[in-house]
Amino acid sequence: MTRFALLHAVLFTALLSCLGLAARADQAQRVLSIGGTITEIIYALGQQDRLIGRDTTSSYPQDAQSLPDVGYMRRLSPEGVLALNPDLILAEEGSGPPETIALLKEAAIPFQTIPGGFDADSISARIMAVAQALNVADRGATLADQVRTQLSAAAAQIGTGPAPKTLFILSLQGGRVLASGTGTGADAMIALAGGQNTMTAFSGYKPVTDEALIANPPDVILMMDRAGGPAEQIETLRTLPALMNSPAVQNNRIVAMDGLLMLGFGPRIGQAVTDLSEKLTSAGH
Repeated sequence: MTRFALLHAVLFTALLSCLGLAARADQAQRVLSIGGTITEIIYALGQQDRLIGRDTTSSYPQDAQSLPDVGYMRRLSPEGVLALNPDLILAEEGSGPPETIALLKEAAIPFQTIPGGFDADSISARIMAVAQALNVADRGATLADQVRTQLSAAAAQIGTGPAPKTLFILSLQGGRVLASGTGTGADAMIALAGGQNTMTAFSGYKPVTDEALIANPPDVILMMDRAGGPAEQIETLRTLPALMNSPAVQNNRIVAMDGLLMLGFGPRIGQAVTDLSEKLTSAGH
């Protein structure tokens, strides 16, 4: 953000405060959601009528896409956010950049960061945090119980056979594989769905060497189903020397799944686990 843009945003915020346009948190009727999972939770709580904007990752449900878009959650501009005059901002952990978040927190608008995490307790806590921020804690408790029950039911349906060795590829750029190590949403989802992550020597998402890919051949390759479909990425995989002879490529066990469903860890977590488990065991069959 330029110095001029930062100054402009500060002045805009001060003007809103002076005019009395920023409401108190307990009166929040103009809610801005930053993060696809947060938006899903708001809809699942039946509070979508209070939404006045969302970020680019908020693609589900379809109705959310008609809301004003303030940009990608990690590259927000204060002007775009403040122009909507929200009286409550709910943001996923990792929203940014930091200078924008710092400015928004200093503004006369309630700002709440919703915690992340990938296990059942974290998902319940995320739902409850949103519900409490919207003053619908009872609905949040009901939704959290429903989601926990659905997750347990999905886990109970997973087979007891050998866990498919699964490689999650976040992106392919210039023939380089950016894959998931441990401690990520992809790693957690693979485990929940009955798979085994092949990349456990590092944490986070990192480029992987050809040697590491050859030493850890996957049974299944998992990717996000991006706009336009995964066909181009799949064809690229078939040409990579480090993967072309892997069981995944040889047996056509390449899986593409909606990114928000797979990595959102929100109200649809039960569906996500069931869908991915089925894909891991039936890919290429």
